[in-house]
Amino acid sequence: MTRITAATSASLTPRQVWARVRGLLLALLLLVVAAIALASVRSGDQHGRLDPRSADQYGSRAVAELLEDRGVSVQVVTTLREATARLGPDTTLLVTSPDLLAPDRQERLRAAAEGSAGRTVFLAAGPSSVSTLVPGVGAEPAGPVVPRNPECPLPAARSAGDAETGGFRYTADGSATTSCFPSDGLPTLLLVERGAGDTVLLGSPDLLRNDRLAHRGNASLALQLLGSRPHLVWYLPSLADVSAAGDDGDGAGDGRSFTDLIPQGWLWGTLQLALAAVLAAIWRGRRLGPLVAERLPVAIRASESTEGRARLYRRTNARDRAADSLRAASRTRIAPLIGVSSRDAHSPSVLVPALSARLGTTDDSLQSLLFGPVPADDTALVRLADQLDTLEREVRTS
Repeated sequence: MTRITAATSASLTPRQVWARVRGLLLALLLLVVAAIALASVRSGDQHGRLDPRSADQYGSRAVAELLEDRGVSVQVVTTLREATARLGPDTTLLVTSPDLLAPDRQERLRAAAEGSAGRTVFLAAGPSSVSTLVPGVGAEPAGPVVPRNPECPLPAARSAGDAETGGFRYTADGSATTSCFPSDGLPTLLLVERGAGDTVLLGSPDLLRNDRLAHRGNASLALQLLGSRPHLVWYLPSLADVSAAGDDGDGAGDGRSFTDLIPQGWLWGTLQLALAAVLAAIWRGRRLGPLVAERLPVAIRASESTEGRARLYRRTNARDRAADSLRAASRTRIAPLIGVSSRDAHSPSVLVPALSARLGTTDDSLQSLLFGPVPADDTALVRLADQLDTLEREVRTS
């Protein structure tokens, strides 16, 4: 007798692997193609919020083109190093999202702006940045953006008239300030003089958007605030900017981890892909419930039924069920031949000793053959069937 050794599940053939994963690969391919197509369609004129290159409703191409028509050069920069390098007495620096800058970068920007003798405009600088960027100035909670009267002597504000302002409101300790467009008694536009230059705080950037520039006096106010110098540097901070991340390039950072630097959209995209993978795995591994024995509507030869069931077992790699079926059938046929009742035919403690006494073999070999482990592969399963046939012949001839 040949002992059947224990084994794990057999390896799949390349054809079986391809049949299982081709559906998932096709779905991933379609997802990638759709993402590339969508990105290419939307990448033409869309760069981001308050981007002077963007023509959508949240961009600022309209005000940039109006400034260029008035002879003001507009240059877009995305790093703090580029922004500070272009400062000068004939330059206006516009910072769209100062709250994205780390505290040490805010201090560097303030120092560079104070020494430039130019104009610096901060859009929607909140409590986390305004006290560092403009010492002596505080920010109060944001209010609604609605048309407001200038109520100040600033020429740019008086000539613009009513403008859609709001957002953060500012408080100032010094006297060298001009407060305009008040909201609940606090200005939403604050001009702070600093030597030969000045700093402008605008509580909300909405008047620079393409869809709002033509409202009220928004265009006039924007052109006068940003066009007072012949050069305008349009700084767009972002989390991808090493300046905003607090890294000089020398390895010193502000304690942020790698995940803090990943844009939120990528994290959500990764989560969606993970969810899709889980759903695909559930779909591939779904079960329709246990098998139910039913009467066949027509007569089928036993050989055809056996062959059909064998093919199903092979397709699903169910060697465990096939081996159990072969062993159970052999035990059922052998038990009456050695005087064991059908009730004890599947009891190892009864069948194996009786069979061992009949054949004169050891219990261990019979135990492994009739109640042993799952065959390792198809070859071992075929070998098990041959051994069971040989055992039955020995019992019948003994």
